[in-house]
Amino acid sequence: MAENFSGKKFSGKTVYNGITMGKVMVLRGNQEQVRRTKITDAEQEIERVHGAVENAQQQLGVLYDKAVKEVGESSAAIFEVHQMMLEDDDYLDAIYHVIRTEMVNAEYAVAITGDNFADMFAGMDDEYMRARAADVKDISTRLIRNLSGEGGVDFSTMEPSIIVADDLSPSETVQMDKKKILAFVTVHGSTNSHTAILARMMSIPALIGVPVDLNEVHTGMTAIVDGAAGEVIFEPTEFQCNEAEEKIRNEQEKLRLLQELKGKKNETGDGRSIDIYANIGSVSDVGYVLENDAGGIGLFRSEFLYLGRDDFPTEEEQFQAYKQVVQTMGKKKVVIRTLDIGADKQADYFELGKEDNPAMGYRAIRICLKQPDIFKTQLRALLRAAAYGNLSIMYPMIISAEEVKKIYAIVEEVEQELKQDAIPYRIPEQGIMIETPAAVMISDELAELADFFSIGTNDLTQYTLAIDRQNQRLEDFYNPHHKAILRMIQMVVDNAHKCGKWVGICGELGADTTLTETFVNMGIDELSVAPPMVLKVREKVRAM
Repeated sequence: MAENFSGKKFSGKTVYNGITMGKVMVLRGNQEQVRRTKITDAEQEIERVHGAVENAQQQLGVLYDKAVKEVGESSAAIFEVHQMMLEDDDYLDAIYHVIRTEMVNAEYAVAITGDNFADMFAGMDDEYMRARAADVKDISTRLIRNLSGEGGVDFSTMEPSIIVADDLSPSETVQMDKKKILAFVTVHGSTNSHTAILARMMSIPALIGVPVDLNEVHTGMTAIVDGAAGEVIFEPTEFQCNEAEEKIRNEQEKLRLLQELKGKKNETGDGRSIDIYANIGSVSDVGYVLENDAGGIGLFRSEFLYLGRDDFPTEEEQFQAYKQVVQTMGKKKVVIRTLDIGADKQADYFELGKEDNPAMGYRAIRICLKQPDIFKTQLRALLRAAAYGNLSIMYPMIISAEEVKKIYAIVEEVEQELKQDAIPYRIPEQGIMIETPAAVMISDELAELADFFSIGTNDLTQYTLAIDRQNQRLEDFYNPHHKAILRMIQMVVDNAHKCGKWVGICGELGADTTLTETFVNMGIDELSVAPPMVLKVREKVRAM
């Protein structure tokens, strides 16, 4: 099949510029249809299942060892659970029975059995057993990938690769070893998806909307991803490889010149200055912040501590993560956003249920106020970590002053609990995200309650324009430069400054260098951007 792809180009929409060349890793989505194929030798298929199970046991062992070192034994225990489930006679016998009675391929038998067992667990009354539904789906997916020869999805042992997939969820990207990702290429997706945000944070080429048949692309192929040209080339010719290598050298020279801006002030020629911070999603991303000389962290997406796992992170796990970030950043400000789960960021154990319009549904601060036990666990960890550095807390999806008052009442409860337990803590600076038109219109009232504002332009744009930012068909209508958005930002800045409060932008618009001068003239105090954009925005400010 590879020879049919020799030098073949596919165009897509650019998420991040840059160019790279390397080996492909194809990720088959969990929802991908498994084909049913008639077979003639059932015992041969069963032997294939045995081999896939052995491979899965080895993969899970490696994952367990890695997780123990990185997140501790309690969080790593899930991989032991998966190993035990792979030894379950009922599960394996059911697979063998489907193969023998229906004379079908092993992949199909595993998929059917996985669905049946998951449905059985999901229907149980016991909460622990219901949680096993996600586990059985996970091990079934692992077996199918091993059977189809795509077991390379084991991120713990992956080589530096160009990730090719139909689409990627935040839960999938959070498991990846980011140092090993050369580029993203997806068939679907949006320029505002979390995969796109991750690509921009890591400064790696990324394309979406690439019309390639994933059944014809295989792990191990060579590819060139050219973000500037908006194209991917599979199995490139010698000429195409030489051309790409020349472009890569030119890119590296541009980056070298940009590095000379490290240590310089974010100041215009006439003396106006602005803080340039970085957006990150995990503790390990702090390295990108320091490497790119950001003045602080303007958005730490704490929900990524909740993704890619089977249960809520404990207070101690969260405390250690927040503490590590603030200690590593020293005196620099670290703004941590409280849990923003829901919408495109789903975790099965939250049991949020299906919603017709999740972007406008049960998410973010609404979950925290409706389920205060979850919120209080996070607040305890944050207040404890605030004692160790320059930490600020930011609350997402605020639409009323009443919500802010309820939040402060819960913070006060947490403070009293910590005081009673004689646990060191500090009440840090507390701000709110402005990401709804409602918050914009009452920003004068909110400014009297909050210590600062941070404008989330991604959601503000979609709610103002009534456009789902994840909907690929609406990309042509999605205009973050819309006059309404810019006027709203100016209104928020004016209302914040009247009350002596600072205001920043932490949405993707902050990194749009065509608007940097506009934002400085508006009076924006801080821009928080993907780490690789820090020096590019600094360059733009200094050129004003």
